[in-house]
Amino acid sequence: MNRLNIKDNQCLSKEKFIGVQGIVAGIANKTLSQLGESIFVFPESLKYTRDLDKDQIILKEYKDSFATGNVMGYLGIENEYLEIESRFSIGDKDYFLQYLLERVLDIPNFVSLSTEISKDEKLFMLLVFLFPYYLKKAMRKGIFKSYICNEYNDKNIRGKVDVDRHIKENSLFIGNIAYTKREYSFDNYLTGLIRHTIEYIKSKSYGNRLLRKVREEVNIILKSSHGYLDKASVIEKNRQKTVRHAYYSEYRELQKLCILILKKEKYSFEGSGRKMYGILFDGAWLFEEYINLLIGDSFYHPMNKEGIGKQYLFSGNIGMVYPDFIGKDIENRVIADAKYKPIDNIGNKDYLQMLAYMLRFDSKRGVFLYPETVDNNIKTLTVNRGLTYEDNVKQRDNTYVLKYGLKVPQYADSYSDFVDKIKVNEDKLKNYIYSI
Repeated sequence: MNRLNIKDNQCLSKEKFIGVQGIVAGIANKTLSQLGESIFVFPESLKYTRDLDKDQIILKEYKDSFATGNVMGYLGIENEYLEIESRFSIGDKDYFLQYLLERVLDIPNFVSLSTEISKDEKLFMLLVFLFPYYLKKAMRKGIFKSYICNEYNDKNIRGKVDVDRHIKENSLFIGNIAYTKREYSFDNYLTGLIRHTIEYIKSKSYGNRLLRKVREEVNIILKSSHGYLDKASVIEKNRQKTVRHAYYSEYRELQKLCILILKKEKYSFEGSGRKMYGILFDGAWLFEEYINLLIGDSFYHPMNKEGIGKQYLFSGNIGMVYPDFIGKDIENRVIADAKYKPIDNIGNKDYLQMLAYMLRFDSKRGVFLYPETVDNNIKTLTVNRGLTYEDNVKQRDNTYVLKYGLKVPQYADSYSDFVDKIKVNEDKLKNYIYSI
């Protein structure tokens, strides 16, 4: 098998990709919204965000090179395998991406959960590990209901008479009528798909431990899916009937995930055919949600991809904005912005956006939070006043923007060692934020 490990936000010679030409042909110059159904994108809403198309390109072609963006993950086709890791990790151990997934998505780390896992199984196990997260997220909307056609044969006709079945099943003068009735039911094609996925996961050695965190949701599905069909029929039914109602968008994501899990034989690394498969993560989204876990108790967290917490710059609902974090302390409001990029890449566009947020929310303090690979990771930018034309430019006394880098451990003996080290740095970040 031809394998290639690269980092996000890198520019590499085309010669580097000679062994994975099949993958390159499938992703070069394409946005996430143009990928096939066998590639799972997290978060799925990223595929439908039009203004992010430029940042969503996985592999951008230049003259003699390819450049990666903020997307990380795993892709495969036939005997080719491409892994895109975080540029904030060094060597062949991307502990940082693994840690982000573990914290944000509550995914167990591979080593502790399964001793028999190989690198070839990483992609599929990631799909399985995502299931509890998506199940819980979907069922916050309540259990999915859909119209189904039930068949009856009794004296209390309440639907459309099924003449052929009536003649076949009922003799004369028995009194029963064969009919069908369209009913709104929890026991439908989608809950059947989820039920099959639960049963499959339960059959794995780690299944019960994985499903423990969604025990209540699993029990509801088990009680609601009495008449679920055989696996092949359920998969085909769900492929034909994609959930489209906007209210149930979370179920659409869960539906796609379940299909990929249950059709695992088509997405194994060996002999998968010419159909590309994979799972991709938006690094910027992951880092922002990770920061929310660290400071979210003291900040409001609007979410643009979910359409939650929108704010407006002007009256009349004009100028919609989604600051990453708005401090809850009214007297000392702090605006925080998570940036999945090095300190030198935080520039004018970011500054203008931050100052607009500070003005709008009456804040004297703004802070950029970003991953860092070295120490000495705090920088203070004092906001100016005055004009160069009038030779009266000077610093404001109490208005400034800060840059704070969360140091990502670069050298760790093991994943547990990495976790211990980054938790120390997390505590430093939280103490700093609360002291501003």
